[in-house]
Amino acid sequence: MARTVQLDLPLLAPSQAQKHVTMNEALVRLDAAARPRVIASDLSNPPAAAADGESYLVPVAAGGAWAGRTGQIAVRSNGGWIYFSPASGWRIWDEADFCERAFDGVDWAPHAVAMSPGGAATISRVIEFEHAIDPGAINATSVSIPSNASVIGVTGRVIDPIHGPGLTGWRAGVVGSDNRYGSGIGLASGSFLAGLTGSPVTYYSNTPLLLSAEGGAFAGGFVRLAIHVVQLSPPRI
Repeated sequence: MARTVQLDLPLLAPSQAQKHVTMNEALVRLDAAARPRVIASDLSNPPAAAADGESYLVPVAAGGAWAGRTGQIAVRSNGGWIYFSPASGWRIWDEADFCERAFDGVDWAPHAVAMSPGGAATISRVIEFEHAIDPGAINATSVSIPSNASVIGVTGRVIDPIHGPGLTGWRAGVVGSDNRYGSGIGLASGSFLAGLTGSPVTYYSNTPLLLSAEGGAFAGGFVRLAIHVVQLSPPRI
């Protein structure tokens, strides 16, 4: 059966019987590829309960019906699976990891904004987490800026009001610069920070954020924070 070059869609033949079978396969493939997204990229075996139309990225050493399909996109269809062999430059959205993955011809690189033929990549990602404010003058977050990352900035939002005796505001930063990402930040629910690093700073070891009380001390509250980073991934061996 003749097929298209880019998406491997089956083409109808003159006087073909049961044309709907060929047409339906083409529509299923188009539906999966037009805005590609996968449910997960780390399942070692096909999920038995997958619904028609759901897509998965096949990981290394997958078994069952996915054996030998490493790196392909598997789409559930009529109780079986159809597959896409990606071309260099394809991008998909990974729902489980909440990130975009880009195919460089060999591997699917997460968070890649630029890639080389040899596998080097520029990684840009947002590390979002929530932090419950502990009593005291300073809070160090349990989530850190990762090592070997350049930070463009830190953003955040007060989810539950921050409160404490004499408290007038708070600062966000790191050891040695406790206001690098903002000062005088509001305490009320909905207050936010959008702290750009004056010049992107590179951190060479895992570094927690510091939240410092202004005018008093913390007693409680809840914030959602996001660290905006750029990292480098070297070429493959």
